[in-house]
Amino acid sequence: MSRLLVVHHTPSPALQEMLEAVLAGARDPSVEGVEVVVRPALTAAVVEALDADGYLLGTPANIGYVSGALKHFFDTIYYPCLDATKGRPFAAYVHGNLDVTGAVRAIESITTGLGWRAVAPILTVSGAPRAADRDALYELGGTIAATLTTTAG
Repeated sequence: MSRLLVVHHTPSPALQEMLEAVLAGARDPSVEGVEVVVRPALTAAVVEALDADGYLLGTPANIGYVSGALKHFFDTIYYPCLDATKGRPFAAYVHGNLDVTGAVRAIESITTGLGWRAVAPILTVSGAPRAADRDALYELGGTIAATLTTTAG
């Protein structure tokens, strides 16, 4: 069974709504053979990152950057995972009330350094999530989970 590690920082109702939507997509009954492991960014461990076959990352854009919690996750796992996780798929979502550009750029830069491959563009939501945003988040969760079913060996 493949393992999807969902690492998130969810300090607001909007981000909770987004997390629930991506998890619903990742756990869609049509996607079989994927265990979804959910961890807050401040508690996600190196061993969990090493054991995962793919990653789904969620963060607010704080002062033009990823949350300190997600940055802490990356700082913790970067060197231990640098060679061991190259080529693994990931997806990400970012919530912001204003500009999310810096947060998106940071995720792209760090995941490029890790050698992870994006299965979809980073999904961004500004303000309160709307129905179309929730649908896109559901699809994002389903996409990363389905990717793991096709890459499982």
